Amino acid sequence: MFMDEKRIYRSQKGGQKCIFLITAVALLQCGLCCPKECSCEYLLVNCTARQLEEFPTDIPMDTRQLILTHNNLTYLSSMDLNLLIDLVYLDCSHNVLGDSLEATFIAVPLVYLDLSHNNISKITTGTFYLLTSLVVLKLSDNPYLEEIEKDAFANNTGLRQLDLSRTALTYIDVTTVSELPSLRTLGLSSNPWDCYCPMKDFLKWVTESDIYFTDEENMTCMTPVQIYGESLKETEKHINLMCFTNLYERDYIFLMLVGFVIFGSGTVVAWLTGVCVVIYDRLCGTTEDDEDEDEEPPPPPSKPKKKEEEA
Repeated sequence: MFMDEKRIYRSQKGGQKCIFLITAVALLQCGLCCPKECSCEYLLVNCTARQLEEFPTDIPMDTRQLILTHNNLTYLSSMDLNLLIDLVYLDCSHNVLGDSLEATFIAVPLVYLDLSHNNISKITTGTFYLLTSLVVLKLSDNPYLEEIEKDAFANNTGLRQLDLSRTALTYIDVTTVSELPSLRTLGLSSNPWDCYCPMKDFLKWVTESDIYFTDEENMTCMTPVQIYGESLKETEKHINLMCFTNLYERDYIFLMLVGFVIFGSGTVVAWLTGVCVVIYDRLCGTTEDDEDEDEEPPPPPSKPKKKEEEA
């Protein structure tokens, strides 16, 4: 009986070793495999222009650079992507990615992310929230990108280069970019910026910032009409006139003088008007009295005495 139990124990132990060995071999093979649609070369997987419509499978788990540019991807598989725990470089430009990026980037330590030339229309606070190591982010040439939420990059404190050029952005909150402590390069060109009062703080920041703006000559206003084509860095005087909130001391003095002149002029005009009314009333009243006296009817003739009284 004891020998049978010993044999069973050895058999179970041998089975566990076999399972462990098979698992290790499978993981090793997965780490060495390469998608058939792509080419692999030492931690780099290149799937450029392969007409891919879905995220490629069998990507080596130790991949550090993944290039998926010029394909037909409509979404990124979060499950497959986040298995690449060493991935630091991801190029998904020139695809048809939409707004399905929420909760996509969870466990990947990306430093470089290119999402340019896609169909993204909105960036929310949760889109890149977990990409705390991100240094370069390219969102240019997304023709439907109309909105970036105020705190969309609040957790990307290491971001140094951000490209928002050639999108449909008309407005962006100044704190979205001004509170990025590491930001050094920013692309804002060829966007239909509405240079109205809500953009006042942002335009002032653009004027005073020491950030390097790429393609600065094409950072212009689309509206209002009177400053169409005006550089974002030259709109401060116009925006101050339109919004009339940022006045200098001399402006307040001028306004006080104008107010005093208007008040004084109004008082004088009112006084003169009153004097004229009184004089007119008196003159008209005297004339009417004289006319009344001239037109007073003569006294009635006396009645003749009765004949009896004469008799």
